[in-house]
Amino acid sequence: MADQPSDDQRFRLSRREALAGLAATCFAGSMPGSHAAETIGGPVFSSSGPNAELYGAAENYPIKDPALGFVPGNPLQPKYRVGAFSHYAELFPTRTVKQAASPWQFKRAPADITAPFRERVNGYLSRNPVTGLLIAKDDQILFEHYQYSRTDRDLLLSQSMVKSITGLLIGMAIGDGAIKSVDDTAETYVPGLKGTEYGATPLRALLHMSSGVDFGEERDQGRDLDRLWIDMVRGTGSKGTVASIAQFNRRIAPPGTRFYYASIEPDVLGLVFHYAVKRSASDYLREKIWQPIGAEADARWLIDAEGLEVAHHGFNAVLRDYARLGRLLAHDGAWDGKQLIPAQWMWETTTTRPSEAYLAPGRTEPRALGYGYLMWLLPGTRRQFAPIGFLGQRILVDPASKLIMVQTAVENSNEIGPLWSDVVKTFGG
Repeated sequence: MADQPSDDQRFRLSRREALAGLAATCFAGSMPGSHAAETIGGPVFSSSGPNAELYGAAENYPIKDPALGFVPGNPLQPKYRVGAFSHYAELFPTRTVKQAASPWQFKRAPADITAPFRERVNGYLSRNPVTGLLIAKDDQILFEHYQYSRTDRDLLLSQSMVKSITGLLIGMAIGDGAIKSVDDTAETYVPGLKGTEYGATPLRALLHMSSGVDFGEERDQGRDLDRLWIDMVRGTGSKGTVASIAQFNRRIAPPGTRFYYASIEPDVLGLVFHYAVKRSASDYLREKIWQPIGAEADARWLIDAEGLEVAHHGFNAVLRDYARLGRLLAHDGAWDGKQLIPAQWMWETTTTRPSEAYLAPGRTEPRALGYGYLMWLLPGTRRQFAPIGFLGQRILVDPASKLIMVQTAVENSNEIGPLWSDVVKTFGG
């Protein structure tokens, strides 16, 4: 029927809904399941979680819907989210980002430090469909919990958190000299975009999601994002990656004047990176970040029909490796004395200039948050920021205290903002 959503439309809730839990709260017990178990000084595992039956517990958290087929995130079929979001490489083609030969290890906080806050964490988990939650201060893990039979070996889906990784890769490519400047246009590097509106857009505007090119992330049940997914990722047509992007070719605002969230913009930057660096994003990430931070497990990154990493979606890693990435961000791109990401790039990524007031917290949509270089900026007097993904994925970072909180989930929650505020208040001194 004409009114029925397509498989790809089943994939998404709106961006506003995906961010509402954190945005709405930024202004401002018992174990999570009867089968929880904790190793001494280690992570807590539970075979259950809030509304476990809704999310497929009776079927051991199935991975793929045999009737509908699978599209990432399918919000109309909750029972497949836990399984799919932790077995993504079984459903889509991915490229491996190899782990470090000698993983860097977190320490564990003494129980007397964490015990007074444990009830707060357990209460949050008992009410929210979180698959993994990790809170760390610099090199010390304070809490590490898993629900719905997920473990510290599962590769958990980033959703749109990978957009922030794309932004970091652009900064490092500039530092290496492969890309000259954020003021260059995309067509400077991608010949196939010459003469198109995205081709004429400066990289800075793409990083700020302010290209001014018409792309309806939410319009008509996500029509444009469906088209991009079908043409570029599934490759069911004959367009190819460049043509899949170039088909969106109507400018409705000057570049760098209006924030409008559009998942295609990191994909344009992914093309720029590919043509400028002449290496796969996975291999570059492995060399520049993943192995230097001592990642303990291989990550997997979704590739499109031409074999290019999808820059807006589909990165998968274990929870502690997301925490290692968070620690790198908390140190503004430095890792144990070595600057992996240019410090100036980290500053530009996580702040706004006076001339970019339209990107400041309270000015974007949702209005509580601001936007840097493919990075969400939290309001308040402390400089805080976060890669954020659909259905509750977060890496929240407070550089002043070196606190980070990583969450993977299957729904959004309006409680995550208050929890983060309590974490910073309790451990951020």
